[in-house]
Amino acid sequence: MAEVTLFLAGDVMTGRGVDQILPRPGSPALREQLVTDARRYVALAESASGPVPRPVPPEWPWGEALRLLDAERPAARIVNLETAVTARGEHHPGKGIHYRMHPANLPCLTAARLDVCALGNNHVLDFGPVGLADTLDALRGAGIRTAGAGRDAAEAWRPAVVPLAGERRLLVWSAGAVSSGVYPQWAAEAGRPGVAYLPEVSAATAGALAERMAGTVRPGDLVVVSVHWGTNWGHEVPDEHVEFAHALVDAGVHVVHGHSSHHPRPVERYRGRLVLYGCGDLVDDYEGIGGQEAYRPELRLLHLPTLDAATGELRRLRLIPVRMRRMRLQAATPAEAGWLADLLDTLGRPSGTRFTRASDGALVLR
Repeated sequence: MAEVTLFLAGDVMTGRGVDQILPRPGSPALREQLVTDARRYVALAESASGPVPRPVPPEWPWGEALRLLDAERPAARIVNLETAVTARGEHHPGKGIHYRMHPANLPCLTAARLDVCALGNNHVLDFGPVGLADTLDALRGAGIRTAGAGRDAAEAWRPAVVPLAGERRLLVWSAGAVSSGVYPQWAAEAGRPGVAYLPEVSAATAGALAERMAGTVRPGDLVVVSVHWGTNWGHEVPDEHVEFAHALVDAGVHVVHGHSSHHPRPVERYRGRLVLYGCGDLVDDYEGIGGQEAYRPELRLLHLPTLDAATGELRRLRLIPVRMRRMRLQAATPAEAGWLADLLDTLGRPSGTRFTRASDGALVLR
């Protein structure tokens, strides 16, 4: 096995409006300041793009992305699942936004044949420890590995392990930073459920994470760290994020998989290894919500890095542009792909990152 191709995506948010169009929706009641019924988000999407059938088949939100991924044949599929999978639990008090998908709608996730759901984020505990326990049980029952949250600190900090060809392993750690909205009281501890929590993003916390990894990583393993950090909007990458990512690579991590922003942030190749500072959203119910049009949040990317199986160095990176329409992913138009390519080139100037457009529409790292 000379190469390993991965599929990486940012936020997958199958709760709220997405849950309402699936075959077994949970309660639509919300506790948001402006929207109290999740079906309102479906109506906003319809006002922007046209009617959304209800119920839709479980694979509907993924749309064309499923065919595109099947053509790429990645060895592992990894997303940040920013949704509790539960019909129980209490809303976290004082929190403005809560996401949950009814467990009966789990086929929406299995339709994408996900291997790992990173859970170290600011929504996995929206419905408390009960909701987290249900989420862990539902995903594992469906054969989807998890990382970044657990019934105690040991489980939360344990990596997901994906077997690869040639008796190799892919290890995926997940962690959530306070800067992304993770509450300090959500930190998993001995005897307390929670997330793998980063009180700050710095070279020091990267070093502490590297120490945790050292006892688990074996020669020949490929290592991904999936980190939920930073704000939802804005292209600038804080210096501390760069220091954190570089420190992880210096410690042996092969891919830093960053997310939280609702749109792409810069891509960097550092010491031959891949750093994604913000993958953007992939599946959500934001269609039709105004206010951030300059970021083109309807445009999404499927990230497909190909690594040297022996060294973990980045051999190729293909980004496949897609867009959300009628709450379903479809292939981006050439103009939309061009807009994304120009954006990534602009964001990548400080690190010399440039993309070309392949004949099939993918953006390819030079």
